[in-house]
Amino acid sequence: MKKKIAVFTTGWCAEILSQFVSGMTGPLNDENTDIFLFFCYPTYVDTDAVKKGEMNIFDLPDLRDFDGVVIFASGLDYQDVIDRIIERSKAAGIPVIMQGARRDDVSFVGSDNYQAAKDLCEHLIKDHGVKNITFMAGTRDSYDSEIRLNAVRDYLKENNFEDYLKEINYTNWENAKASGYIHDLCEKNAPLPDAFICANDGIAMVVCIALSDYGYEVPRDILVTGFDNLEDSQIFDPALASVDQCFVEMGAAAVNLWKDLAGSPDRVMSKVVDCKFVPGESCGCFERNSDKLRRRMGREKHAMRSMTTYFNRKLDIIDTTVLACSTYEEFKKNLRALFERDHYYEGDSFHILLEPNFGLSIFDPDIKLNTDGYSRNMEVIYSSEDGKIFEEELFDPRNLVPGYKSEGKNHLYVFLPLHEADQVYGYLIFRDCPEKIENKYLQTYKNRMGLVFDKFRYALTLDQINKKLLDLMRKDPLTSVNNRMAYDDKEKHLQAQINSDPDCEFAIAMFDVNSLKLINDSLGHEAGDEYLLRACHLICDVFKHSPVYRMGGDEFIVVLSGEDYKNRDSLMKKINEVMSPYSDTLPLPPDYVSIACGISAFDIKTDVSVTDVSKRADDEMYKDKAAKKMSLS
Repeated sequence: MKKKIAVFTTGWCAEILSQFVSGMTGPLNDENTDIFLFFCYPTYVDTDAVKKGEMNIFDLPDLRDFDGVVIFASGLDYQDVIDRIIERSKAAGIPVIMQGARRDDVSFVGSDNYQAAKDLCEHLIKDHGVKNITFMAGTRDSYDSEIRLNAVRDYLKENNFEDYLKEINYTNWENAKASGYIHDLCEKNAPLPDAFICANDGIAMVVCIALSDYGYEVPRDILVTGFDNLEDSQIFDPALASVDQCFVEMGAAAVNLWKDLAGSPDRVMSKVVDCKFVPGESCGCFERNSDKLRRRMGREKHAMRSMTTYFNRKLDIIDTTVLACSTYEEFKKNLRALFERDHYYEGDSFHILLEPNFGLSIFDPDIKLNTDGYSRNMEVIYSSEDGKIFEEELFDPRNLVPGYKSEGKNHLYVFLPLHEADQVYGYLIFRDCPEKIENKYLQTYKNRMGLVFDKFRYALTLDQINKKLLDLMRKDPLTSVNNRMAYDDKEKHLQAQINSDPDCEFAIAMFDVNSLKLINDSLGHEAGDEYLLRACHLICDVFKHSPVYRMGGDEFIVVLSGEDYKNRDSLMKKINEVMSPYSDTLPLPPDYVSIACGISAFDIKTDVSVTDVSKRADDEMYKDKAAKKMSLS
């Protein structure tokens, strides 16, 4: 049986995350362990609803089914979310390891940011004569950003250079905010510092670009440094002076720490790997490795362009396939056929799972989608594991991956949310795709998929509204009770209840009016209509608190809930007591009413759909009809 490690983070640190995860795989080769990466892309400028919709993916796994948790805090900077993951991990009794941020009650793996930042600062001052520094920070509560800032402060203080740090600007990790700061300085003709020390490479590259927009050249006019030593920053012009945090080694250290914690999840331990300051062109140092990387990227440019063209084409095909569908069933059928025909980009292990209420909400805007967690039965739109199609229509998301094999080669599974604001649509699963994490294709893919599903849902919703406007009559014209169309809507609501509340309580009673054909044939249809009205009044009188539906002809359905549900046995006994004995001979008494009856209650142990309940009620009704006819013998 394989072990499982859950990793939680966002995709805004894609390159270092892919290095970290790759580093984890090495020490796991002899452990028969899979990595499950729960992954999303919230931003600080998103609405609270969008953030919730993104990070809802973190609530998907039941951590009691896992053997360990790693929180990659370099990409996850939401303290309330981190607190919740730690709380769940502790409740599950499994070790939890934080990367990039420390807590007294949690094990830690990281790199020596502090010493590396001091080395960077020393290099700028001793080798390049820097005396005026602006620190471009992340957020005030970011562990990584603050430890780098404190290292700069401490180095300056230890060497009596405290006045060299002129300003600290908090960017909140937003490129626009970093660029805006440079814009404001230049527009005011304010003096620039000798160097910008940036909390990560992304901010550093934005600063370089913003300075060039105003005619400043790095490093001729000003020095800029980053942190993380990303490949993008190395091929950037100028190649950034940065710090290599050795994320591959850090990932391996995280796994070794997890092994050390086996059997002792409450122990708090730490592993720290060394960082390395790497001078670069942006601080005035020539670093030859950057040229090698640029040449390699040049060679790969054609292949990347071809893959990007194919990738964009695939997204366009998904768009046109989905938006051409006029029904939900067509949507499921066509999308599945598309991926069965072409899954080159997605691979042989790829899954799309949707909330069961996704389709139902198209037909009724009052049916709401989940905003917390996932339903107990997800709808399988497409699912292939090792090329084998998962044939079931429903899947329990507590099992996470349809067709999952608990033995065999180790794998990396990546889970991505599908949502609109805080409304959950479902989730996607990719497998063994570190390169797709690094090049951010996954972000584009899941965003486009979510957008086209959203467009489809709303288009069909509007279509359904228009159709309903053409048929306002929801009442049976003879009896004035609800008609079949009304029952179809009720059935959808009941199904939504089953999907979202497995403890819901309801019963379905089926009725078939006896002797209607006899009355119609002997006394005429007008008399038959009067007989149907007497039968309907009797059903309504007994089931006073439940909706009654005429399904057509001599068939009626009652949906019992509340008090009628609790008293269902006595109500069925009562209707049999007040009706006339069954007769098939004329003349019939003027107040004659005979009805075959059957009832069945929803049972969570056996029932997945409303049809399961109604079929049992129908079977009971036919048994009752046969028994009443037999009573004449």
